[in-house]
Amino acid sequence: MEKLTKQEIETKVKTIINKIRPYLLRDGGDIEFLRIENGIVYVRMMGACVGCANIDVTLKDGIEAILLEEVPGIFGVENVYE
Repeated sequence: MEKLTKQEIETKVKTIINKIRPYLLRDGGDIEFLRIENGIVYVRMMGACVGCANIDVTLKDGIEAILLEEVPGIFGVENVYE
């Protein structure tokens, strides 16, 4: 497994999130990267994603699954609610 710096991990996470964003925008939603702490990526789901019944599926089976597979050192994704 490759060892990435914190900056490389953050850059890779942001790149992947930006690739996912158009699919969320197409359905009226959006995602904002907030931070990474202890291998957990914190994001804010916005727009149509807020209150959507499928938000957990999108977050865990979609975004989290991709990040876990593509970015060494990432262990999960959490949505920050306001």
